[in-house]
Amino acid sequence: MSVHKAITQHVNNQNQLIKEFLLLDQEREKRIEEAIHLCISGQEFSTYLINEVTEKMNEISKKIENLPSRKLVTPQMVEDYVKKLKS
Repeated sequence: MSVHKAITQHVNNQNQLIKEFLLLDQEREKRIEEAIHLCISGQEFSTYLINEVTEKMNEISKKIENLPSRKLVTPQMVEDYVKKLKS
């Protein structure tokens, strides 16, 4: 394989990972919003699905130097955020 082809393949792989990361970031935000709405309405909620997406994002961020990792979300974090919104 020529150097040019190898570089092109590497760049394409990096771009694919970045696209996947961005899609996961959107999914994570959606799941966070869902948890917030459930918490506001006094319903039970879980952060499991949020953190499932977060872990996938963090795996990708390990492969690409400039992609930031994300913190895992706890139910307490959601509750604290909702308390802030209400005050």
